[in-house]
Amino acid sequence: MKTVTKEESGVFEFGRDMDPVVTVEQGESFNVEIWDSFKGELFDHGMGEFDASDVPTMNTPPPAFDANPVSGPIHVEGVEAGDTIAVHVERIEPERGYTTTLEGFGNLAGKEGWEGCKHNEAHEVDLEPGPSGTTADGTGRLELGGHEWEWDLNPHIGTIASAPGRTVQDPLTTQGPWGGNMDVRDLGQGSTVCLSTYNDGGLLFVGDVHASQSDSEYTGFAVEALAEVTLSVEVVDHEVPGVFRIEDDDSIIHVDSAKNAGHPYAALDNCFEAMITELIEEHGFGAREAYVQMSVNPNVTVRTYQFVQPGYFTFGVKLDKELLDQATA
Repeated sequence: MKTVTKEESGVFEFGRDMDPVVTVEQGESFNVEIWDSFKGELFDHGMGEFDASDVPTMNTPPPAFDANPVSGPIHVEGVEAGDTIAVHVERIEPERGYTTTLEGFGNLAGKEGWEGCKHNEAHEVDLEPGPSGTTADGTGRLELGGHEWEWDLNPHIGTIASAPGRTVQDPLTTQGPWGGNMDVRDLGQGSTVCLSTYNDGGLLFVGDVHASQSDSEYTGFAVEALAEVTLSVEVVDHEVPGVFRIEDDDSIIHVDSAKNAGHPYAALDNCFEAMITELIEEHGFGAREAYVQMSVNPNVTVRTYQFVQPGYFTFGVKLDKELLDQATA
């Protein structure tokens, strides 16, 4: 199986003029080794308090420091500019993780009080294997505040994108119709994400695996992880009206962001409209039938994946496929 190693990739910008690191056929499974969000520098320094001199990637000029290195571009044979690609997430295994707070970043930044919450301080999160023998269904453990905290991991891909048509993007701040740093906790093992493409070959980039994350990612950092993922890609006949369309065995999710849509209200409204349109065009719902379901049926929920002020608002409208089963009964 082809593998993109960490040594071969891990870049802090992406665009259409970069040479592919690997070429794969449609449907071919391949591995990608993923850097953590600071490309190993916090692990090298050690956990605890740190400053910018300890993490060189933080010293890059605005608008954003270097973070979320991505691997790519991955060229997929047969993909033409304008196609929609479906990226199947076959496996995610985080290897080592941490979380951190960062001065000037996160929702408490700039607020009075909250001393001890707003400085640069990292904490390692131990990742323990689960029933599968891997961390794909494992447990996270964190010693903090004199307690040992434990929870189920939910490994997922935080940043995935195709190369845009003209611009060069950075993987920390990008959110657009090509994808980006969306931190969707439902983009896990067994899911499929649909992306719009703007170049032949698709030119896929992937990175920023989180071993776990709560909704909203309120501090600005989840459990940032070194990881290995297995993916495969194919062309599909799905339009992506927002940033992502995600599907797994149980649900369909339409995802958009304030940065892409222009406003949080517009992003969430776009997700609802995309879901209504899909129910009408692909599942035989009448327009009024689909519209009313958005208000009355608890199989329709809203996820807030990112809420990190001032600019990161990522939403998903999630539909449980039980609703489709009722429609076809």
